[in-house]
This record gives sequence, C-alpha cells and structure tokens, in this order.
Amino acid sequence: MLLNGKTVVVSGVGAGLGHQVAAAVVRDGGDAVLGARTEENLAKAAHEIDPEGAHTAYRPTDITSEASCEALAALAVERFGRIDAVVHVAAWDSYFGGVEDADLATWQGVLDVNLLGTLRMTRACLPALKERGGSVVVIGTQSAIAAPSQVSQAAYAASKGALTSAMYSMAREFGPHRIRVNTVLPGWMWGPPVQAYVRFTAHTEKVPEAEVLGRLTERMALPELATDADVAEAVAFLASDRARAITGQSLLVNAGEIMR
Repeated sequence: MLLNGKTVVVSGVGAGLGHQVAAAVVRDGGDAVLGARTEENLAKAAHEIDPEGAHTAYRPTDITSEASCEALAALAVERFGRIDAVVHVAAWDSYFGGVEDADLATWQGVLDVNLLGTLRMTRACLPALKERGGSVVVIGTQSAIAAPSQVSQAAYAASKGALTSAMYSMAREFGPHRIRVNTVLPGWMWGPPVQAYVRFTAHTEKVPEAEVLGRLTERMALPELATDADVAEAVAFLASDRARAITGQSLLVNAGEIMR
C-alpha cells in the first residue's frame, strides 16, 4: 500500500480537502494525525475515516501558535512513534478583494496563517522528519500563478505565492536530511467551498447551477472539475516513497485549465 506504515500529519482537517487527504492516508495503509481549530470537526472526521480509532489521532490546532503546532507534532510521535510526512491544508481563504481597497491588517492575518503558519507547522515536525527522512506537501493554489477572473483573492494568492517560493528554499535546506518539499496547486476544485460558490452565484443571478458550473468547466481541457479527492490522490503520491526523487516541484491539479 502506498503509505503503509507511514505517519502523516494533516493540518486543516474539516469537511473538504483535509478530510480527503486524511482518508487517503488511512486507506493507503498509513496513520493520520489530524489538526484543525475545532475539536468537534476533528472528532467527526476521525470517526468517519477510522471508526475503530486505530489509525487516527487528533488535537485542536491553531497554526498561528508555535506551541499548538508543536503539540500536534508531539501527538504524532507519542501515538505512532514517528512522522513521515506533513501535509499543509490549513488556510485562510475567505478574504476577498484586490489591493486598492485592501485592509492590510487583514492581509497580515492571512499571511500569518497561510505563510507563517505553514512554516511553523513544518518546523514543529522537523525533528521527527529528520530521523528517517520524509515529505512535506504544501497545498497552494492555481491563483498564485494566474489570477482568476471570477473572484478576486489577492491576499490569498499572494500568501500562497510566497509559500511556493519558501518551498524552493525548504527543499534545498531539508534535502540533505532526505526530506522532500513539494507543492500541489489546485484550480477550481469540486468540494464544499466551490459547491457553495456555485449555489450562491446561481441564486444571486437566478440561473441554474449547471450554468454556473459550465462557466468554470468551459476553460478546462477535461470536461469536469477536479475534485478534492483528486487533489488528495496527488498529495498521497507526493507523501509516499514513490515520489522519493521529487522535490522542489509544483504540481497543478486543475483539469487542464492552465498548463505550464
């Protein structure tokens, strides 16, 4: 199995991508250590993924707190004795708008979560990762390399673009310890956030949801959106030993909307 015997820390486990990543870890033979701010959501996800509780552990985690990140990493080592990979899903993606009218104090908050929070969580896992090597997988966004025309999320895109740049430095820094660092860049991803966007836009414009969805898919080489489960499959591969020679790379999972 792809992740047999591996322990994977996953931040940002809720109803969407984080849940799918954790589920893929357990399905592929690994142990998933779940972090997010809300304990109720973590408990629900862990039960759905692993009803017997043999392959999951969770702890409420705020990635703006170094101590909270360290506590999640410690849980992984206490429960499963190791950390083989950390997947960064936690993000602040709900602030919209451009630069001209930006609340730069809010931008600082977005950067603290998306950029510095990911670095905090990575650093907390480093001592365990150094013991036998492993993988860091960052969830970025297609918006970091090409701004979408449908919505404006300049702060989110900027924070994720900075994180991709940090990924290159981490790949070089951690490489001697056989720790790989890669980024997955989803485009429009069919899951709870995009489903909500389609419903809201259809209701606001008084058009069928299929019409809104069609606007998104018409620019893609494949005739349907990638799902959060599709993105999770790419993450599982990069977390596994099958990607042992891949580091410092960004992988678009976007149904071919943008190609490079």
